[in-house]
Amino acid sequence: MTNNISAEAHDLAERVETFVRDKIFAYEKDERCEDHGPTDGLVQEMRALAREAGVLTPHIREDGSHLTHLETALVLRKSGLSPLGPLAVNTFAPDEGNMYLLGKCASAEQKQRFLEPLVSGRERSAFFMTEPASENGAGSDPMMMQTTAEPDGNHWVINGRKTFITGAKGAKVGIIMAKSAEGATMFLVDLPDPAIRIERVLDTIDSSMPGSHSVVMIDNLRVPADQMLGESGEGFKYAQVRLSPARLTHCMRWLGSCDRAQEIAVDYACRRQAFGKPLIDHEGVGFMLAQNQIDLKQSELMIDWCASVLDTGALGTSESSMVKVSVSEALFRIADNCVQVMGGTGLSRDTVVEQVFREVRAFRVYDGPTEVHKWSLAKKIKKAHTLAHEN
Repeated sequence: MTNNISAEAHDLAERVETFVRDKIFAYEKDERCEDHGPTDGLVQEMRALAREAGVLTPHIREDGSHLTHLETALVLRKSGLSPLGPLAVNTFAPDEGNMYLLGKCASAEQKQRFLEPLVSGRERSAFFMTEPASENGAGSDPMMMQTTAEPDGNHWVINGRKTFITGAKGAKVGIIMAKSAEGATMFLVDLPDPAIRIERVLDTIDSSMPGSHSVVMIDNLRVPADQMLGESGEGFKYAQVRLSPARLTHCMRWLGSCDRAQEIAVDYACRRQAFGKPLIDHEGVGFMLAQNQIDLKQSELMIDWCASVLDTGALGTSESSMVKVSVSEALFRIADNCVQVMGGTGLSRDTVVEQVFREVRAFRVYDGPTEVHKWSLAKKIKKAHTLAHEN
């Protein structure tokens, strides 16, 4: 598969890695890394450095074309070497997925207004889909969506409540999923808007995303008809365009973070003496690091396999589900082993390992919990068996 990666992508990945190591590692202890994520001031400061270094939004070329998914995997993995890296070089979620969606589905006018500021790194975005489970809303099941969109002249009026909306606080571009008479529909909106009220910012286990995750009330939001993304009722179709690549790029970025955690844990185990020899020479420790190496390689291969499927033009829905489950579970094992190897130091914030552990634990829920993906795959297995035995 590596033979399909261009010299351009290899060069970009090398430059991104150098930039993240030389410029971004130092920001990890910056006081502007708050409980609800890095401040926008810090993000823009890092992006100014990335812009100067020529590595801002590296997966999208100046003409708007993208690297292949396989090439993107290499570049985004390097950006993930620090939890701040994807923010600095503009490959982070949800913006990366939103840029991909708009690039594929938005009109020329919509791209100029909503996409260009994201690609340039000047603005952030939020994707408003998940709804409170307590209100029977669209949590892991978007078919249960309660947010409504009603036509009113040359506008649409949107009402509903959303939750776990990543980056809503401070975002300038919003993509809202609502239910029209025709079905799920997407709308592009400028933020902030008085009709979109952040009720509270949730205190969650992760802390890498600016604005964190919010509960949001949408109260009689009026959206011009030309800000609908595509056609009314086609929202799930467009969501499928975003879905698999966004799942996969999560895997790419957090694989890079676990590369870093393994690097730190190995260095610790090779330097730390216990019971007369380096920690790594104790079988219990050495075996954990060896298993990490295996899981890192398996995760890389799974990601590259799915990326190659997407590069054929296929949606890769089942493939991305399998990779999301496999990689998120493997990365959690890796991060957990790194904490364990480092003992008390692994529990402290003296290194970034503690944060990587928290972030990848959340990743097992991001973009669909492991159990939902397995349930979906099991349904497909049953359907395939039924079809095979009908005759």
